[in-house]
Amino acid sequence: MKTVNVSLVGVGGQGIILTADLLAKTAAISGFDVKKSEIHGMAQRGGSVTSQVRFGDSVASPIIQEGTADVLVAFDKVEALRNSGVLAKAGTALVNDLYLVPVTVSSGQQPDVADLDGRVRKAFGRLVLVDAMELATSGAGNARTMNMVLAGALSKLCPFEESAWLRAMEEMLTGPKAKLLDVNRKAFGIGRSAVA
Repeated sequence: MKTVNVSLVGVGGQGIILTADLLAKTAAISGFDVKKSEIHGMAQRGGSVTSQVRFGDSVASPIIQEGTADVLVAFDKVEALRNSGVLAKAGTALVNDLYLVPVTVSSGQQPDVADLDGRVRKAFGRLVLVDAMELATSGAGNARTMNMVLAGALSKLCPFEESAWLRAMEEMLTGPKAKLLDVNRKAFGIGRSAVA
């Protein structure tokens, strides 16, 4: 199998690293070689976060070159646009239908983004738009499971059995975190059902 490149982008606190860890563990459980890298930036202050996961028969490097990602998972629309260059021409953008007002906009340093929805649609040939926050809140009853809704949606774009994702989730959510397993499973299922 050729190496598959998945880039996950967003801002600090959205669960990007956990989602990337789940993808990497699922790929490993499924028998693939996996490499992962992270760039946290000012994550704790709402800064950009990028995590890249590469899996295949043999993966040499954890870094995804510009224009080579098979899937771009964006946790909000601004980060989708900011990172659009990483996606290959035939790649798929999985974008959370969420707009987080950048600090530079809310502080008046920059004007607001004009026609964000139109720009997102124009930027990606293959776009899967999911309102993960709404699905997490109304479906799973917990806004903090937004990342698991996105993980469920991502699972439909990856070559792994659903059981491998659920096993990886069980292995990650142990000890005190085990109480979060049911709600995260529910959110994952909701996200999986959101993608045809």
